[in-house]
Amino acid sequence: MDNIKKYLTVRKVAQKLELSEEWIRDLISKKELKAIKIRQWKISPRDLNNFIKGRWNVNKNL
Repeated sequence: MDNIKKYLTVRKVAQKLELSEEWIRDLISKKELKAIKIRQWKISPRDLNNFIKGRWNVNKNL
């Protein structure tokens, strides 16, 4: 497991992506965004980057 101190809160992720906290929680509940619950949801920077990379709308075969 990565250093838990580097994990981001739902609020921080929402601010970074300019989305609502509710939307981030919805992505977590749909298992579209990986997170771990330690008193509150936490998202690793690696998982956030993977989520963002998975959202690109370009053909990776070009």
